[in-house]
Amino acid sequence: MSQLDFKIVTPEGVTYDDQIDFVTIPTEAGAITVYPEHMPLVSLLKPGELIIHKQGGEVGVAVSGGILEIRQENKVYIIADTAERAEHIDVERAEAARRRAEELLKQQKDVADVDFARLEAQIEKELARIHIGRKYKNVK
Repeated sequence: MSQLDFKIVTPEGVTYDDQIDFVTIPTEAGAITVYPEHMPLVSLLKPGELIIHKQGGEVGVAVSGGILEIRQENKVYIIADTAERAEHIDVERAEAARRRAEELLKQQKDVADVDFARLEAQIEKELARIHIGRKYKNVK
């Protein structure tokens, strides 16, 4: 069976680069699963759980937005604002960041649209990190 040449790149560098069986990616249009021989596609990512499948195992990655590009010849590239593997997520820190963002949202009655969107994006990012951290680390 053929595999995908899969890479995740963030402003900090390459987060993941390997041959994989398939991957499930959170896009603005909904989650999609990409197998070898997928048609070319470009899509926006939304914050959420990206699941890499390789040799019967899974690798969970929290992404907070970016771009997905699927090219011919089984090449899949993620250019993400942030991407954090489950084993690197500090769930307690993510919970604290989510609480701070929610508190800021409650405190500001006249939140500008930009501030509101930024805080909502921060909350969504932290919720994804919490979910993945708990799922793959068995943290309650």
